[in-house]
Amino acid sequence: MRPCRAVPGRWGSAAALVVLAVLVAAVFLLVLGPDGDAALPARTQYGMVFDAGSTHTALYIYQWPANKENGTGIVSQVETCTVNGSGISSYADDPAGAGASLKPCLDKAMTIIPAEQQRDTPVYLGATAGMRLLREQNSTKAEQVFAEVTKAIREYPVDFRGAQILTGNDEGTFGWITVNYLLETLIKHSFTGKWIHPPVEDTVGALDLGGASTQITFLPGTTIDDSNTRALLRLYGTNYSIYTHSYLCYGQTQALKRLMASLHQGNLSSQHISHPCYPRGYQENITMAELYNSPCVPTPSTPSPAQVLMVTGTGDPAACSAAMQKLFNFSCGTNRTCGFNGVYQPPVRGQFFAFSGFYYSLHFLNLTGEQSLSSGNDTLWKFCTSNWKKLQKEFPTANRTHLRDSCAASSYTLTLLLQGYKFNQKTWHNIHFCQQVSNVDVGWTLGYMLNLTNMIPPEIPQNVIGLPRSNWIVATVLLAIMLVLTFCLLVAMCYQKNYSGYESL
Repeated sequence: MRPCRAVPGRWGSAAALVVLAVLVAAVFLLVLGPDGDAALPARTQYGMVFDAGSTHTALYIYQWPANKENGTGIVSQVETCTVNGSGISSYADDPAGAGASLKPCLDKAMTIIPAEQQRDTPVYLGATAGMRLLREQNSTKAEQVFAEVTKAIREYPVDFRGAQILTGNDEGTFGWITVNYLLETLIKHSFTGKWIHPPVEDTVGALDLGGASTQITFLPGTTIDDSNTRALLRLYGTNYSIYTHSYLCYGQTQALKRLMASLHQGNLSSQHISHPCYPRGYQENITMAELYNSPCVPTPSTPSPAQVLMVTGTGDPAACSAAMQKLFNFSCGTNRTCGFNGVYQPPVRGQFFAFSGFYYSLHFLNLTGEQSLSSGNDTLWKFCTSNWKKLQKEFPTANRTHLRDSCAASSYTLTLLLQGYKFNQKTWHNIHFCQQVSNVDVGWTLGYMLNLTNMIPPEIPQNVIGLPRSNWIVATVLLAIMLVLTFCLLVAMCYQKNYSGYESL
């Protein structure tokens, strides 16, 4: 018998027509959206945010499917670029340098974002505590820095939507939104195609430590008594009343500057400073001008800017901790709960994610896992008693300044969390130190962009953009029928061909 071949005739024509009809119907149902409109390929939308911090600036590039911008958990981080040099506030006397510093990262972004979409890409610049301090010192210089930064960004074909200085409470609030958005504790999409609200109590707190300020934000279990520390949010149809406060001058860089000044002021007549948080055997010279060049550091009554001070490390963790605690006022007064310096704070409650400086200071000592508090203290004590030569041998690739400051930074972090924010042995395990959640860097930038692009609607999205389950079932059944019909038609065609052959004989 010869192989089966399709031949012109009634069966071939009928087969072609039926198969074509079924194929068209199936494809039509497959591509229909929930409202009966043909679904088009999803276009990717991009967004960029400059985090202009006190010590450095970083550019974050995000992307999301443009037809799902009211969904959740769909924003991904494409790239991050660290700007060379210090924060833009350090360019107070060279404003043009602030703008020029951003260009290498902008050039990099232009190689990532497709040229045809660059003009539709929103770009934001948010400045934090460094620029807040500069504005307090000299508002004119702050405006000049912003003018040059704006000029530089507008040289690129993007939708620049402005530069602004965030308030401390905004910084804390946007960080809280970022963490909870990524963890899907605000809203999540169920398997049944519905948007569901996790219990409000599932939200987590946010702990942020920058160079010049630190923020604590969480949902307390009680009414917030001080309106200055309350932020009211409406996200996906649910109201949140969160506690948030930012402590200016209590970021890590400024705190360590204040510590050095405090050690100096303990003996103003001496040109020598014994530093208990620096490793034994470490020495350096600093000038009075370098020590008192920040508005966070109170200046002695008779400063001599050119005077040189010799700093010697003593590697004494107990004295280091005691010196750290002098930077705070832990008394709260009667009938009031507080964090420190008399600022109202409800008792910490629930799980917390600690990022930025909290993560980096402890990660160097491998203390960002699930170690107990006593284990962390033991590790820190051992590190802080090491001498300088031993540390340099143990960490040969570490940055010299970072290695010098590691004991002081970690000691400050523990003091801030335990004595300042009132965590204890029991609640310590509720703190999760992290750099990323779902492959996205944790910080205020994502929450800031989500807010300014209106990607978090005040109400719950009613429909999920995509094919409903019922349509998928119908389409699957039709495809199965199509395959069966095709098989039957092919068998019939072969039978007809062979039968006709026998008749001719």
